[in-house]
Amino acid sequence: MIKRVGEFLVGLIFGFGLLLSGMTDTAKVIGFLNVTGAWDPSLAFVMGGAVLLSFFAFRVSRNWRSSLFGRVIILSDLKMIDMKLIIGSAIFGIGWGLSGFCPGPAIASLTSGEIKSFIFVAAMLIGMGLETLSQRMRQVA
Repeated sequence: MIKRVGEFLVGLIFGFGLLLSGMTDTAKVIGFLNVTGAWDPSLAFVMGGAVLLSFFAFRVSRNWRSSLFGRVIILSDLKMIDMKLIIGSAIFGIGWGLSGFCPGPAIASLTSGEIKSFIFVAAMLIGMGLETLSQRMRQVA
């Protein structure tokens, strides 16, 4: 039970950080993605900070077998860029550009009560379900 409380608190801190940084504001995100118009570079600093923090966190924990909460850590050792990665990245980028949401901020923005947040999260869950179904169908065939 204490593991779940810790995980909840980490998720809460992450969500608060997304709200505080403006990542849940679709206008701010679209302003960041609009590099040919009125570009808003502020989210570059948010992402840069996240990448820097992640770099050091992965360096420190790369030999750990479990997390601080006792969960098994499984890191991919794949280094190859394949078509699935390219297509998935393109779909993610198109969805992010069209909606101004990516998964974490979309879930955090549900607290705003805006209908577009709920539509995005519903579409995301449907997409995840379709991918899971597709994977299962390929395994059977």
